[in-house]
Amino acid sequence: MLKIFVLDTNVLLHNPQSILSFSDNNVVLPMTVIEELDKFKKNSDELGRNARHIIRKIDKLRNYGSLRDGVSLAHIAKGGKATGSLQIVTNHNNNCGLDMSVPDNRILSVAFNFHQKGEDVIFVSKDINVRLKADALGVEAQDYEKQKVNMDELFSGNKEVKVNPNVISELFKNKQVEFKEKEFYPNEFALFIDNTNPKHTAIAKSDGKGIFTLLNSKILENVWNIRSRSKEQSMALSLLLDPKVEVVTLVGQAGTGKTLLALATGLEGTMHKNIYERMLVSRPIIPLGKDIGYLPGDKDSKMAHWMQPVFDNLEFLFHTGKKDSKAAHKAIDELLKNKKLDLEALTYIRGRSIPRQYVIIDEAQNLSPHEVKTIISRAGEGTKVVLTGDPYQIDNPYLDMSSNGLSYAVERLKDQELHGHITLSKSERSPLAAIAAKYL
Repeated sequence: MLKIFVLDTNVLLHNPQSILSFSDNNVVLPMTVIEELDKFKKNSDELGRNARHIIRKIDKLRNYGSLRDGVSLAHIAKGGKATGSLQIVTNHNNNCGLDMSVPDNRILSVAFNFHQKGEDVIFVSKDINVRLKADALGVEAQDYEKQKVNMDELFSGNKEVKVNPNVISELFKNKQVEFKEKEFYPNEFALFIDNTNPKHTAIAKSDGKGIFTLLNSKILENVWNIRSRSKEQSMALSLLLDPKVEVVTLVGQAGTGKTLLALATGLEGTMHKNIYERMLVSRPIIPLGKDIGYLPGDKDSKMAHWMQPVFDNLEFLFHTGKKDSKAAHKAIDELLKNKKLDLEALTYIRGRSIPRQYVIIDEAQNLSPHEVKTIISRAGEGTKVVLTGDPYQIDNPYLDMSSNGLSYAVERLKDQELHGHITLSKSERSPLAAIAAKYL
């Protein structure tokens, strides 16, 4: 028997392809969902684009029948492989004891009506509170799981392996070694540990086919006035400095150096090595705490407030023993003036083609998988994309550590030769920051 999936508005806004995730069953959209999509369709952001996309898909189905009675999803599924249907339901009788002036309750009441009729109905929503209401009414409720990853098994980008001492000796002698006793992904690092002497170790990067190349520590000694403070940072710098690794994901708690490493290698590749024409830095505009509201000034003035964490890191990179704060600020202003550094809102990235640039997306855990796909697909020839963030610090109300775009990209791209990833675990900002990250 086909199941009935009643979808909440936030599922469609999260992924406009979501109706096809249930194409072997019957998908029901309450009329309130259509009304809410109508409100979002005018937005110029990602939610507005997703709303318009799903509305066009639903409108296309009208050519094949009545949405009131249900239309086969095969008409919009790839290859026509779908056995279920899409139906829009208008009735939301108040027989569940909820306040019908609340749109979420009207949507939920549709699922409850099917439940009362004895149908096998599942309510799908990314709003945890609405799922709690559904459970209280006896309606099975689920989160949208299509683009979720298991955080307990999230790819870390490196692993320790105990080996025969000859493996390490050969690696140091020839700079490469063949090792096929354990499976490694492309650009995954191995910390080889001598099984007779734990202090005899070596770090090497895998090509995914059993060949490991010794990590060149010399090129990591001074990258734009900084040097790595841990094995993980050395691995990250190696990936960030390699033009062949075109997309790098860095995951770690506050203070592990994600943004600093990305900016330092970006400056190195742009200013010293001339691999890239300029750096483009962006981050989702989602406030921590209550939004302070309207910000005066032009685009650059508004962006300056959201980009302050980036400026803090840049000031640190330019503030050497020979330069004071004024000199560091002047150097940063010069970069902006000469267009070697561009701070851009994510809103303006869609539709662009970005060649020969070093792109850093900070706080990427606040992006949906679809938004991350949109950003990476903008990369033109010779462009490198770096995504940084902490999946445990998410400000987007409809994302969590398992469904955000950063975690999704780490898992989905781990077997690609163009991708490299490192999870940074140790805070290097300061002893105080390390204590806060660990105990608070």
